[in-house]
Amino acid sequence: MREAARRVIKALPPEWSGELSSPRAELRGRNDAVLTIRSPSGAAATIPVEAKRIVESRDVAAFTDRVSSSDRPIRPHLIVMARYLPGTVRERLTNAGLSWADATGNIRVSLSWPGLFVFDRGADSDPWRGPGRPKGTLKGEPAAKVVRALVDFDREWSMRQLVEVSRASTGATYRVVDFLEEEGLVERADGRVIARDWLQILRRWSVDYSFALTNLTTKWIAPRGIDSVLARARETPDLRYAVTSTVAAARWAPWAPPRSAMIYTESVSLAVEKWGLRPAESGANIVLAQPKYDVVFERSQLWDGVRIAAASQVAVDLMTGPGRNPGEAEELLGWMSRNEHDWRR
Repeated sequence: MREAARRVIKALPPEWSGELSSPRAELRGRNDAVLTIRSPSGAAATIPVEAKRIVESRDVAAFTDRVSSSDRPIRPHLIVMARYLPGTVRERLTNAGLSWADATGNIRVSLSWPGLFVFDRGADSDPWRGPGRPKGTLKGEPAAKVVRALVDFDREWSMRQLVEVSRASTGATYRVVDFLEEEGLVERADGRVIARDWLQILRRWSVDYSFALTNLTTKWIAPRGIDSVLARARETPDLRYAVTSTVAAARWAPWAPPRSAMIYTESVSLAVEKWGLRPAESGANIVLAQPKYDVVFERSQLWDGVRIAAASQVAVDLMTGPGRNPGEAEELLGWMSRNEHDWRR
C-alpha cells in the first residue's frame, strides 16, 4: 500500500501533492488508510484506501457494494491498492468507477474535484509470482475446450458433466474453473458450476486466444473470388474445415461484403488443391489456418451447404482479427445476446 501510494504521489502533476495517512476514527475498520491529494490552489480530495495483497476480479463487486452502502458521497469513492493488479482486474475496477494503483506502477486515479486524471503503466505481469505457481491464463487447449463448453451450452454444470462435454482432463477442468471463478466469471454453488455471463467469458478468452497468433496461418489467392471457394467447399465433404470470421458471421449478423475468407482446415495442402488456391505475396483473399486445437470444429454447422464454425468461435476470431473485424464482432455479439435460444444449447 505504501509503495502504491508513493507511485501515485510521484505521478501527480507539478505543484500537486499527496499524503497517505491513517483513517479518521469513524472510518477505522472500514478502510485501510486515506490518500489526500491537494491541487496547487489548495483544494483537496480525501480518498479512502482499500488495500489487499492480491485482488481478484470477484473482489470488485464487494468494493462496489461498500461504496453504494456509504452514507455520504465521496468522489472518487475508493482507491484500491495491491501488490499487483492484473489487467482484467484493472478493467473491472475502471468499469466500476473506482480508482486503483499497484506497487509496480499501474495507476488510474480520477477526481471530479479538484479535477484530476492520472494514468500510468507498470508491469504487465506479477513480478512476485513464484516459479511454482501456475499463471492465471486461458491459454492452451484445455481452457479452449472448457470455455467453449461453458459458452455454447446454457446450463448449470456438475464438474463431471463439464469434463465429459468439454473433453478436457479432470485436473485441467478444475484449474480452468478455478481461474474463471477468481476472475468472477463463474460461480460455484452446491457442487454446480454456473456461467451467468457468457459474453464476459468470451471477452476474457480473447485476451489469450487469437486466430492469427494461436494457429498456423497462410495466405492465398482465389483467382475467381471467395464465392468460388465456398462453392468448391460444398463439394469437398471429405475435407475437415470450418469457415470463420466475416463470411461465417453473415449467417447471423451481416455487416459488410467480405474482403477475405478465414477458414480452419486440418489439411492446408488438400484445401489448396481442392479449392484451386494460389500462393499470395500480396492481395490475398483467403487465409487458411491449421488449428492448434480441434475444438475450433466443435459444434460447427452447415449453412447453405458450407460448414461454418460455431457462433462463439466466430465471435472470438473476429474480436482478435484485423481491420474492421472487432466492429463485426460487436455486431455479432449483439445478435448473440438478443438470440441466445438460436445458438446456445
